[in-house]
Amino acid sequence: RVQFCCSFCSLLNIFLAGILARPLITWTTVAFWQHMDLRRKAGILPSLEDLLFYTIAEGQEKIPAHKFTTALKATGLRTGDPRLKECMEMLKVTLKTTSDGALDRHLFKKCVQSNIVLLTQAFRKKFVIPDFQPFCAHVDDLYENAKSLSGGQVADYIPQLARFSPDLWGVALCTVDGQRHTAGDTKVPFCLQSCVKPLKYAIAVHDHGTEYVHRFIGKEPSGLRFNKLFLNEDDKPHNPMVNAGAIVCTSLIKVSPVSIFCHKLLWTFILETNHLKYKRTFSFQSERESGDRNFAIGYYLKEKKCFPEGTDMTAILDFYFQLCSIEVTCESASVMAATLANGGFCPITGERVLSPEAVRNTLSLMHSCGMYDFSGQFAFHVGLPAKSGVAGGILLVVPNVMGVMCWSPPLDKLGNSVRGIQFCTDLVSLFNFHNYDNLRHFAKKLDPRREGGDQRVKSVINLLFAAYTGDVSALRRFALSSMDMEQRDYDSRTALHVAAAEGHAEVVRFLLEACKVNPVPKDRWGNTPMDEAVHFGHHDVVTILRDYHNKYSPQDSTPDKQDAEKNLDGML
Repeated sequence: RVQFCCSFCSLLNIFLAGILARPLITWTTVAFWQHMDLRRKAGILPSLEDLLFYTIAEGQEKIPAHKFTTALKATGLRTGDPRLKECMEMLKVTLKTTSDGALDRHLFKKCVQSNIVLLTQAFRKKFVIPDFQPFCAHVDDLYENAKSLSGGQVADYIPQLARFSPDLWGVALCTVDGQRHTAGDTKVPFCLQSCVKPLKYAIAVHDHGTEYVHRFIGKEPSGLRFNKLFLNEDDKPHNPMVNAGAIVCTSLIKVSPVSIFCHKLLWTFILETNHLKYKRTFSFQSERESGDRNFAIGYYLKEKKCFPEGTDMTAILDFYFQLCSIEVTCESASVMAATLANGGFCPITGERVLSPEAVRNTLSLMHSCGMYDFSGQFAFHVGLPAKSGVAGGILLVVPNVMGVMCWSPPLDKLGNSVRGIQFCTDLVSLFNFHNYDNLRHFAKKLDPRREGGDQRVKSVINLLFAAYTGDVSALRRFALSSMDMEQRDYDSRTALHVAAAEGHAEVVRFLLEACKVNPVPKDRWGNTPMDEAVHFGHHDVVTILRDYHNKYSPQDSTPDKQDAEKNLDGML
């Protein structure tokens, strides 16, 4: 452990100990880090790279490479994250120069400096889900609960789908900050099927705008099966999430069947797993050969002049089947869902792939029309945008938080994954992700967006921070709320130690006279507040401490409760 000799380092020591040894402390204000930045620029404090080193090293002189990568994964980031490419490449190069596979402070700084902003956010728990590991533990429990379900039937009207085992079950999530977690069969490829419909619609709106797209497609739920030959009163498909609407939407996409894979929206899949493709000889052919109903819908749409002028209906149907046959994994699809959750920005590249207008419209239609004939029930119970497919996938979006892909082939009678529906329902029952959950007053649900952690640790850091900055007003509030004003940090330092070291005479006087704290507490090195004041040359604080110590003998340094409350009321 690194021995610190000033009040700032005492605060830093709490921070370092809290990150890996206990839940992280909540910083209630950005002022502390702003103050750190000012002092660092002045040469008083170590750099962000040094702080990160001390965070992970826990007092050791070197950090084993595996310890760094393990700590990184605990934040939710992956070593393969494109945003950490420079860091990981430099780490590989640097480790070749070491004999023990460990990094000292200078080598560590060399490795992380190119990505220090992202790494600092991760280890300071500034991501959307700060306590990521406890959240993942809950997700794993929900996964296991849904895994026990055995109902439903694997879709067999497309022969290729019937070949999947009913025991397959995977869940992958990606937050808007790029935190990743998986459970189960998340690397098994499967076809998007109808889960591609919101993606096609988003591309169409991104390319053409809302007004143009909805000249050809409506926005209302149909109240009918997704593959019905039925149009609304304006002779348009009801919405882009039913087959008729999706076929028309396919005709609005500018790119060709080959160049669709170069579209930024789908490129995120390729970037993630190098697996995005459609199987012309298997899934696509199986889809096409069993697509009589879709051909019937296509001819009906052609008769009603639903396509843009000059559209080759047969070619569009081929394109439609190809898009439905795109193969993904839960892991790659979760990135796309997270892109929708993140307003069109891909979380793992930071690149905008969709316009805000396209994302808003897509999520709105997913919410109202995305789950076949179960859409109303799903909106009521889960309250989140989602799209299901007959391959067993459910693309779920928690706006501004994360995207999820659930996949299990057995379907209920409405065509939705049995395990996927259960997982989504349980997720919203546990966490306040439902669109209409009140974030402030729904106390029975968990909010993973708020940092948890040990309340005592939070209390200590808030107390010592107030003493460090000389904030007597904050200390008054803490005292009135019955906070223990003699709490100690990781090195047994108290607020009085910190105030004495910083020379805040008003704080020292308040703690002694109003709060009646012990004037001679000793830290782990045996130092008292008097030692701190003498060491840093704060003579006025030395005088206050000496006078108070002379006034009260050690055995009388803690007056009875009534006397303390009387003095506190007077000071306040």
